[in-house]
Amino acid sequence: MRIALFTDTFLPDVNGVAKTLGRWVKYLESRGIACKVFAPESPQNARTADVAMVERFYSIPFLLYPECRMAIPNPISLKHALKQFNPTFIHVATPFNLGLHGLHYAKKHRIPLAASYHTHFDQYLAYYKLQWMETVLWKYMLWFHQECRKIYVPSQTALTHLQSKGMKRLEVWGRGLDLTKFYPRNHRIDTCRTFGLDPDKHMILYVGRLAPEKNVEIAIKVFQNLPERVKSNSCLCIAGDGPLYKELTARYESSPDIRFTGFVQGDLLAELYSAADVFLFPSATETFGNVVLESMGCGTPVIGANSGGVRDNISHGSTGLLCPPGNVDAFTEAVTLLYDNTLLRESLAERGKQYSASQSWDRIFGNLLTSFQEVSGTEEPYAIQGRRLRIR
Repeated sequence: MRIALFTDTFLPDVNGVAKTLGRWVKYLESRGIACKVFAPESPQNARTADVAMVERFYSIPFLLYPECRMAIPNPISLKHALKQFNPTFIHVATPFNLGLHGLHYAKKHRIPLAASYHTHFDQYLAYYKLQWMETVLWKYMLWFHQECRKIYVPSQTALTHLQSKGMKRLEVWGRGLDLTKFYPRNHRIDTCRTFGLDPDKHMILYVGRLAPEKNVEIAIKVFQNLPERVKSNSCLCIAGDGPLYKELTARYESSPDIRFTGFVQGDLLAELYSAADVFLFPSATETFGNVVLESMGCGTPVIGANSGGVRDNISHGSTGLLCPPGNVDAFTEAVTLLYDNTLLRESLAERGKQYSASQSWDRIFGNLLTSFQEVSGTEEPYAIQGRRLRIR
């Protein structure tokens, strides 16, 4: 099997999709399976020496996700690279320019085609006042995916959502946790000093992209809404970067108990998770929510929105707490409950840690590879009659 992966984001881009696809490619290589990645150039990866398996193309920012780029491939160089690689399986991870090239190449050469779905772009539209585009977007998404032998989604909730829109041949491809990186650390005092936080205060942590669709401002409102007895003994740490970073830091720079760290990764991120008393993640647009697993792995209880992939990872009252999306009062009540109830906080942390430990990347990728192998041998979802393509 020789897999060509078409994606509009890839390492060293910093987002959950890029990291997941990077892990997937590394797993394939470890199993001796050839893989060629077709991805955009960006300011980040332009300064990074790519491995030979990645073919880069000129790109422009994508409106709904500026950290994601839309590639504008040179057809000649793309055709040459594909001819040299000679793929036997096409995996499209994003449905835009590069994905379209992958789709057309698969159709032209009758190569098995599968897609992976990573982002609820339809749910982003309202945050950017583009609701009018939703009908057009779904018509395009259904057209784009109709010829895929399989569409892999991050969670059961995402699968149900896509089914309701008319997509078929769906399968869950979950997400895992690197247990060698995300485990409980014991350096709270040093970590707090690193970020200018008071180690004696109850730390509420948010980790994620600072963008409208992530609802980070809900976390800030929750902190401000806490009872004074709780708020005066607490601090809110917001780790991440994104389009709202400058605006939020300017607006809350005078709030001594709200700290913006900027982008954090690696061991320092695991230290931050471990140092926190509660992880607060109000985003309602997640297809999975990798940060939820990361927090659990580091032994920190999670309060999340009862929506999207987050609710697939949190069993309310067992591995964490779920609140109605956007409900500041409900999130405030949950944060206050865990502030007051140490035993519950410890119980949620322990059960969350046990759950995260069961989410092995090797198991998840092994299942995906098996599915790829099965799909590559199945009958195509379309049939050629003469020169016309008839969709079944």
